[in-house]
This record gives sequence, C-alpha cells and structure tokens, in this order.
Amino acid sequence: MLNGTTAEIKPRTALRINPAKTCQPIGAMYAALGIHRCMPHSHGSQGCCAYHRSHLTRHYKDPVMATTSSFTEGSSVFGGLSNLTQALKNIFTIYQPDIVAVHTTCLSEVIGDDIPMMIKKATEDNTIPAGKHVIHTNTPSFVGSHVTGYSNMVRSIIKYLAQSSGGTRDQLNVIPGFVDPADMREIKRLCAMMGVNIVMLPDTSGVLDTPQDGHYQMYPKGGTTIEQIKGMGDSIATLALGHFGAHPAAAELEAKCNVPAGFLELPIGLTCTDKFIDALRQYGSTDVPESIEEERGRLVDLMSDLHQYFYRKRVAIAGDPDHLISMVQFLVELDMQPAYVITGTPGQHFERRIKDLLKEHAPNAVVKQNTDLFELHQLMKQEPVDLLIANTYGKYIARAENVPFVRLGFPILDRTGHRLFPAVGYTGAMRYIEKINDALLDQKDRECEEEWFELVQ
Repeated sequence: MLNGTTAEIKPRTALRINPAKTCQPIGAMYAALGIHRCMPHSHGSQGCCAYHRSHLTRHYKDPVMATTSSFTEGSSVFGGLSNLTQALKNIFTIYQPDIVAVHTTCLSEVIGDDIPMMIKKATEDNTIPAGKHVIHTNTPSFVGSHVTGYSNMVRSIIKYLAQSSGGTRDQLNVIPGFVDPADMREIKRLCAMMGVNIVMLPDTSGVLDTPQDGHYQMYPKGGTTIEQIKGMGDSIATLALGHFGAHPAAAELEAKCNVPAGFLELPIGLTCTDKFIDALRQYGSTDVPESIEEERGRLVDLMSDLHQYFYRKRVAIAGDPDHLISMVQFLVELDMQPAYVITGTPGQHFERRIKDLLKEHAPNAVVKQNTDLFELHQLMKQEPVDLLIANTYGKYIARAENVPFVRLGFPILDRTGHRLFPAVGYTGAMRYIEKINDALLDQKDRECEEEWFELVQ
C-alpha cells in the first residue's frame, strides 16, 4: 500500500535474475576454436579469460585453451597496447599458432582500446611473424549474449580472411549457428550423403570432441583451415543456419565476395531438416539418396508411434534463439503446445518468428526475448506446464515445480553426451523425441508410485 492505495508493480526493464544467457566473449572464444591451429585471445583481465575457459570446458568436457592480455590497474588507466603487444610475442614464440583470434571484454571495451590499430602496429613492428595471422572482433559483455559474440567472431573471420579470386569452386559454404561439435559432425555427414562438397566455418568437430589416445594436442586435427576460409570467397553459395548465429556472417561474405547467401533456420526437427536437405539438393544439383529418405521415414514413424504421449502437452522452453525457433517448430509437429518461450538474447526477430509459428497452434503463448529464467519460473507458478526444456540452470525450476525436464542448448554442465550426440538432423530429432518421452513417462511412473504408497499407508 502507498498513501492508502495499491502501488503499481512495474515490469523489470534492466535487472536480470538468473539470466537465460551468458556473455559475448564465450561465444567468440568458441567460434575461434573452430579454426585449425587457432589460439583464442581474451583482451582483458585474467579473471574473464579463466571464467570463459572453465565454462566451455565444463560444457564440452575437453580442455579449452586461450590466452589473455592480463590487464592490471595500469592497463585500465593507460590502455592495453603494451599488454597485447607482449602477449602476441609470447603466443607466437611459445604456442606457435597459425592464427590468433582476439576478442575484447567489458574492461577493454569501456576504456576504448583500438584493437585494429594495435594489430597494425604489431604487424609493422614484426611482432606478428610472416605467414601468421591476427584477427579481432569486439565483444562487449554488456550487450547481446554468447550467441552475439559467436556471430561477431564468425563475421570477423570472414571479414579478415575470405578472398575472391574471380573464379568459382565446386563447393558450398555452410555456416552453422552456436551448436555442439556433434551437430557440426552431423551436418557434415548429411552433406556427404547428399554428395555436396562443403566448407564449414567454424567447425569444432575434431577439436572439442577428441578421442582419448593418451596424447595431449594443443591444436587437434579438427577445425577449418585458413586456406579453406580464404577459398570461401569462390564458393557457389553460402548456407547460413540460424538467424542470430550465422546469418550476419553469410551477409558479410555476400557483400565482400559476392557469394550468394541462403538463409535457413537450424535443422532441428522434421520441417527444418527437410528445408536444409532441400537446399543442399538445389545448390548441389543432386538428388536425395534413399538412405536419407529412410532416416526421415524412421523419424516420422517414431513421431506417429508416440503421438499419444505428446498430444497437447504444455511446454515451457528457454535457451538460445536459434535453437528455440527450430525446436518450437518441432514441438508443434509433435502436437505439443508451447506455453512459454523465452530467451536472454535480444532481438525482435525472435518474438515475431515464434508468434508466427504459434499463431494457429498456441496463440496465447507467452513469448519474450531479452528476459530471464526468474520470469519463466513466475509464469510456470501462475499456470503450470507438463514439460520444461532449457539448459542446466532450468533444473532448479523443474525441481521446485516437480516438472519433467529435458536439457537443451548451452551450457549443459551436469550431464555429458551432448557434445557427442547431435540435436540436428533426423537423427537428432529422434534423440530428442526419446528424451522428451522418457522424461514424461518417468514423471508418470513417479506419480503412480506416490499414489501406490498413499494407498498402502
């Protein structure tokens, strides 16, 4: 009460409680790891780099290497030129990468460090050895999310390295969004089955899902090579998979090298994978092989077999926007009912696209961008759901509300396997049908057990 009247409760506009995202440099570091023999470099304090490395390592269960400019109080006042110069000398001398990918942090962004000038000076002073490369992107943590940082780094890779010789190579560029190594491996497998020669950028398969052979390799054999990236300017076209994570890089390549860009959504679920396969068929001037048709048929068969368990189940889903756009389409295909769809990444396209997908199936769904998991929890308390899909941090909400829970996206810190088993393609769709069905049936089994114990007592 305020002066005898009920005070109006205004919605939060700035404060975030339990954000449904993390910061830009994590995405930039992950994208840089998708280049062969690349050392990601964090231009900021040691603490930032340590957090980003540990977060990626915990998700992928593989060691993540990165270097830092190691800012101190003096760097914060006078700038980080000397720190970056000394760092580049040490990196090329000790670690000997082919390329260093610099990304900024909050601190270097706030003081306004001019990274292109620093790289130019390091080149003129021969700090950067001949034949080596240094690229950069700006990733202020107080803007966007890890998806934004990933997108910015991929776009900068194209900006720095892609070239056009005037000729055309018989290859197709594929730019995936922020997905796991298993997803990139699955996309490459589908392309190979279609007989389409591709260059994927970035490609973390073979980098963050390496086998245990008893030998540590700082630079695993995976990743897109610099020569492949340079040759992307001569490809017949580019397929960008994801509006937020991939489309800006494809647009940059089209503007720079006049490579036609095809914009798709992540191939998660039936319809989105169909569109991806059809795009490969058109750009590759090939036919869809029987083996892929059989994979699709098995998915459709599984969807029909389990339809009775999914029909009209209310779902709350949170995560990265590209994942959610495709997964919501898949939930609609399963005849489930998305009730709450939220992401921490800003961007009006997300709300427009999700509402368009749900306008007939679930017109009253709550769809919000740039929000947090606390708000999702409030919504679920007001009107419960039958299933929650989110990253690791969704488990606390699921536990509090006694709701079946399926993990999706980044980060997943308390389970393993996501880096090895895809979410994309027909195979990934079948995997998530199994995960959703098991979660729903496990909840049903627990409820039956509780009823039985009550009857016994």
